Amino acid sequence: MGRPQVVKVGNNISTLLILNTGAPQGCVLSPLLYSLFTHDCVAKHASNSIIKYADDTTVVGLITNNDETAYREEVRALGVWCQENNLSLNVNKTKEMIVDFRKQQRVHPPIHIDGTAVEKVESFKFLGVHITDKLKWSTHADSVVKKVQQSLFNLRRLKKFGLAPKTLTNFYRSTIESILSGSITAWYGNRRALQRVVRSAQQCITGGKLPALQDTYSTRCHRKAKKIIKDIKARMSSNCSVTTLQLDSRKRCRSGVVG
Repeated sequence: MGRPQVVKVGNNISTLLILNTGAPQGCVLSPLLYSLFTHDCVAKHASNSIIKYADDTTVVGLITNNDETAYREEVRALGVWCQENNLSLNVNKTKEMIVDFRKQQRVHPPIHIDGTAVEKVESFKFLGVHITDKLKWSTHADSVVKKVQQSLFNLRRLKKFGLAPKTLTNFYRSTIESILSGSITAWYGNRRALQRVVRSAQQCITGGKLPALQDTYSTRCHRKAKKIIKDIKARMSSNCSVTTLQLDSRKRCRSGVVG
């Protein structure tokens, strides 16, 4: 409340404006304040989930027997919540993806927000990971390989400059492995293309042993399993039940990502 703001373009400075809403970007308290602000933005129906991360919100609906009523009501309720809390939805950045493995496909009417139809996509980038409507990871793997090509080029240049294997290994782990291992517990089944990247990097680092993707995957899985077990214990101690849902091919999932 009462935060002053000015805009500077070249040598021109705008008049002072006092802001009574929002939080400054980069402030250590901004994520916490936003979480508190959106704490009541929750799913209204048991078949839906609302996933919030920073200013991105995802509505996931599990649709059974072609009944989309709960899912569509959830999207409308989210729009109403945003209006009541002085937030606007960017419909141009909002996408919908349908995961449906049934043999007999049918036409899926589009979702509308403020009278505008939401674009349907076959894949979208969710928190840094490319997800497709076939739940395959080739798109994400191709994106990762393309992203690390520049770092591989720099690694080869550093080798020509005569840097020590230890220095090259540190460069690899900070600029290449960090990208390869992102969300590896999800996409590891499509690892062949990324293993070629590791082999190419290993050829540049003679005298140094790079960790295999299998080792990185195992480490991340163990870490994730420990976190899940810890979370379950915390929920059980709070008298909360844990339910595992078994999904079959007759059920369809629709996901709307709100930017």
